[in-house]
Amino acid sequence: MAKKKLFGSRKSTAAAAAQRMVLGGLPQEEEELMQSPVRMVVQSFLHDKVAMTGLVLFLVIFLCCIVLPFFYPIELHYQDVTQSNVAPGFGMLKVPSQLQGNAKMISAGSTFSVAIDENGNVYEWGTFPTEKLKNIPSSSEMGKLTQISAGLDHVLAVNEEGKIFTWGNDRMGLANVPVELEAAPQPIKQISAGYQISLVLTESGRLYNWGSAYLMNISVPSEVQGNIAKFDDNTNIVMALTNDGEVVPLSNKASSFTNVPEDIQGDVVDIALTDESAAALTSDGRVHTWGNNVNHSMDVPEDIQGRVTALSAGRYHYTAILDDGTVASWGDNTFGQDQAPHLNGKAASVSAGYYSSYAIMEDGSAKGWGLDGYLMGTDNLGRDVFRRLIVGGRMTMTVGAIAVIISTFIGVIVGGVSGYKGGKLDNLLMRLTEIVSSVPFLPFCIILSSILGNSISEMQRIILIMFILGLLSWPGIARLVRGSVLAEREQEFVTAAKALGVKEFGIIFRHILPNIITVIIVNATLDFATCMLTESSLSFIGFGVAEPNATWGNMLNGAQNGQVIENYWWRWVFPSIALGICTISINCVGDGLRDAIDPKSKER
Repeated sequence: MAKKKLFGSRKSTAAAAAQRMVLGGLPQEEEELMQSPVRMVVQSFLHDKVAMTGLVLFLVIFLCCIVLPFFYPIELHYQDVTQSNVAPGFGMLKVPSQLQGNAKMISAGSTFSVAIDENGNVYEWGTFPTEKLKNIPSSSEMGKLTQISAGLDHVLAVNEEGKIFTWGNDRMGLANVPVELEAAPQPIKQISAGYQISLVLTESGRLYNWGSAYLMNISVPSEVQGNIAKFDDNTNIVMALTNDGEVVPLSNKASSFTNVPEDIQGDVVDIALTDESAAALTSDGRVHTWGNNVNHSMDVPEDIQGRVTALSAGRYHYTAILDDGTVASWGDNTFGQDQAPHLNGKAASVSAGYYSSYAIMEDGSAKGWGLDGYLMGTDNLGRDVFRRLIVGGRMTMTVGAIAVIISTFIGVIVGGVSGYKGGKLDNLLMRLTEIVSSVPFLPFCIILSSILGNSISEMQRIILIMFILGLLSWPGIARLVRGSVLAEREQEFVTAAKALGVKEFGIIFRHILPNIITVIIVNATLDFATCMLTESSLSFIGFGVAEPNATWGNMLNGAQNGQVIENYWWRWVFPSIALGICTISINCVGDGLRDAIDPKSKER
């Protein structure tokens, strides 16, 4: 009863009706003057276009960062150099219209695809890792191509005369075709542009390879050389299928790939390799797998066993043709690789690449599925910038929000007690406030981070950052609350509360605080943006939330060199836009609330 009524007293229904009857004859201006303060503040804020625009933008970003990570999660330790620095955009699966109806062979590379038609013409589409991939030799030089293969960033092709062509990146000797193949072209049975390596199998069963000798040590036994029917390769090993139906690892180093099941030897008709597992198709149409079951690549669907006629593999998924001409895929589904479409007609061949698959139908049409592109591109470790942006936004906002809650809680208590009590206690608390204000925040955090080093976990580091932000940013709100309490403690409702015997803490936090809560809300809103910027600054200079956790600050940390700024603009543009829009929007909301609560502030 002693509490000051800032927002107007409540009235009964009858009283409200009577008031409406009285106001019925009043001008509109006088009726508006009789509105409650809350309604006036809300209406004033709603009519502030800048503040409302900021509120809408902030809510959109906030909801995206809270909701979308459930649909687009990230694996913290995921890295894939084959997807490094891919530009934003889609269209990696967009088969050229000129190829539809006469497609002969399609091969999917890391982020691009190549194909040839029945006339031996070359087609390329997707996002090219290097501009050299566009330097296709002229048709007059190559003649009619019969086979083509796409690798990480180079292409291998062969014409009907057995002459080999390669373009794209030429590092590690990828352009150095073996002399015996260059000088005396031979009929070619199979080619493969692998991971920084090229392989060619001749009709005579001999395998040739060139390129990087550091990534893969290929050793072909003498009894196997000249007896190879087919081969497949990944980033670790090359495996051969002999004319006798046996699978032979072409490596002297034991690994999970070399543990070929003995019961299938002599009965294998096709092989395929992902980066973590191997699969063999036996004559009864069953698929047998071994290796590491990463992303469920070894979990062959039971309903296709006994029906498979051809097999192909990408990095972590398999694609197969079944006996009725349909296709099936299984394994990693990060980009929809195992979502094989329903095809109109029967598939004549399938080809699985890094993260996509293609099926060529009997009528020459082609259909692709899997990775079609990235909305905001990828970073230097091949991580999706969009996914990290929304997850990083959630982290940045969480750190900022908790820090504001801590600082507001401390500031309200210190400022409230100091302003109400006055005297020596006020003097003591204000000197403490000045001491905390004098602590240089960034140097303090850098020194503390250097001292702690790796002695704490990443989660402990994040909690520490939130508490440090909160513990060092309360002096401003403490002074503001103290000044407001000093003004309010002389009001009549405070005198009445004292006369009724209300305790001091009750007067401060039950009677005075509700009357200055709007000022606290405005200040906390503005502090939220400041804390977000501070966290991003710490992460940007490497002393905040560290990799692999994502925040907007450490996303920008990876883009602080000239090459990234010039060539990979998407790595810094999107995080900086998100951070800029978010902080500006919060400041606009705070300014709008301040103007709505105190209209005279617009005149100052």
